[in-house]
Amino acid sequence: MKISTKGRYGLTLMISLTKRYGQGCTSLKSIAEENNLSDLYLEQLVGPLRNAGLIKSVRGAKGGYQLQKSPSEITAGDVIRLLEGPITPVEGIEDEPPAQQQLWIRIRDAVKEVLDNTTLEYLANYTNQEELEGYMFYI
Repeated sequence: MKISTKGRYGLTLMISLTKRYGQGCTSLKSIAEENNLSDLYLEQLVGPLRNAGLIKSVRGAKGGYQLQKSPSEITAGDVIRLLEGPITPVEGIEDEPPAQQQLWIRIRDAVKEVLDNTTLEYLANYTNQEELEGYMFYI
């Protein structure tokens, strides 16, 4: 399974909205500039996210987009499935021999577990600190 720019940019958009959660609306243009993305491409992604009830749009001078649910209630899996479709590493596993079917199912379940247990809140607050603790930096 390969995540396309749709899924990657959609997740970036949602993390940016999470970082501004509770602060009102944000324009796609500001999110695009902040993340060096195309605002026209982001516009294509907000439709499905809005229709699914994950974000809402507000018109007007102070309009833009904001999360419709709490960041702790939205998972990476919600966003990826919505923009990419079902999570499956191989199409047509029913035609595979049983041992290979089992392998593909285990891979699918492992990916689902990670995506479904990773919230936007976690991603927005993630720091590299745990990984950096074992390293010594000198100036």
